[in-house]
Amino acid sequence: MHKFPRPVPLVALIAILGSPLPAGADWLDDLFGKSVDKPASASELTTSQIGAGLKEALEVGTVRVVDTLGREDGFNADPLIRIPLPDSLKTVQSTLAKVGMAGTLDNLELELNRAAELATPKAKALFIDAIRTLTLDDVMAIYNGPDDAATQYLRGQMSDPLAEAMEPIVDQSLDQVGAAATYESAMGQYNALPFVPKVEADLTTYVVGKGLDGIFLYLAKEEAAIRNDPVERTTELLQQVFGAR
Repeated sequence: MHKFPRPVPLVALIAILGSPLPAGADWLDDLFGKSVDKPASASELTTSQIGAGLKEALEVGTVRVVDTLGREDGFNADPLIRIPLPDSLKTVQSTLAKVGMAGTLDNLELELNRAAELATPKAKALFIDAIRTLTLDDVMAIYNGPDDAATQYLRGQMSDPLAEAMEPIVDQSLDQVGAAATYESAMGQYNALPFVPKVEADLTTYVVGKGLDGIFLYLAKEEAAIRNDPVERTTELLQQVFGAR
C-alpha cells in the first residue's frame, strides 16, 4: 500500500500563507524544500561563455541570411540589396541605346543579381570559419555594445579576407549565369563605336562587394533580433547568454 504524506493541517497552512514572506529567503525553496531554476545573470557568465554565445548568434544568423538571400530573387527582388549596373556600365548602356543596341545590356543587371544569389550559399562556410576565428579580446565590449556590434566587428576584421575568398566563387557564378558573356558582348559593341571614352568594369569585384553589403546588412538585423527577442533565441546557449543580458 502506498503511504501518502500526512496533509498539512488547515490551521498551519493558513498560518504559512498568511504570514509575511521571509526576508532575504527564497520562500518557494522554504515551502517546497527544493531549488527553483533561475536564469544566470550576466555577471555569472564567463568571458568564454559570452564569446561562445556571440559566435553562435552570428552562426545562427548567417544560416538564416544565407537561406534567404541564396535563392532565386533573394537579391533581385529586394530593393534594399538589389545590385544595380555599375555606374560605368550605365554610360555604356546609354551610349548603345543611342545607336539602337541597348538590348545587349538589358539582362546584365538581372544576371549580376543571379550570380550573387548563386554564390551566397557557397560562401556560408567562409562566414562560419571567419566567425569561429573571433578572439575573446573584445568580447565584453561587443556583448555590451549596440545591437549590431558583433556583425560590425566581424565586418571590420574580416571583410578583406572574405572578399578575397569569395572572388573565385563569384567569378564562377558570373560565368554560370551568362553575365560574363553578356558583358563581353556589350563591351565589344561599345568599343567598336568611334570616339567613345574607354570604360572598364570589374564585375567580380563589384558583385563581391555588393553581395557582402547585402549579407552583412541582414546579418546585423538577425543579431539584433537574437539580442532583443527571446523567440529568436533558438538554442540553450543563446537563451542563457542573451537572456542574462
